[in-house]
Amino acid sequence: EVQFVESGGGVVPAGGSLRLSCSAPGFTFGADAVGWFRQTPGKEREGVLCIDPKYDYQYYHNSVAGRFTFSEDIGRSTLYLDMYDLEPEDTGSYYCGFVWRMDGSSCYAADGNYWGKGTLVTVSS
Repeated sequence: EVQFVESGGGVVPAGGSLRLSCSAPGFTFGADAVGWFRQTPGKEREGVLCIDPKYDYQYYHNSVAGRFTFSEDIGRSTLYLDMYDLEPEDTGSYYCGFVWRMDGSSCYAADGNYWGKGTLVTVSS
């Protein structure tokens, strides 16, 4: 059973940058559609940036377009989320996950027990 591990979160001032990482021991993502999801207290987890390599398609939440980028290592064993020009509204716990479906307006996570503990990003104003 895959269990993701996220890391890289922290407390940064507005305008700062962070790089989040996601991996699972012994697992490579292959051609899986994957994404980064964010959850804040009282809200459902939402897709922030998702990618489907089979179709070379990416989804960006409109609040992060132009500021967040997705990358991965050559073996596709580690995913990264590079976050620039952070804003207080970016605060939340970030998770990586498999994508069930995405379109121009949303990215939906696949069901499963793969969710990690996430990594907390706090952006101070």
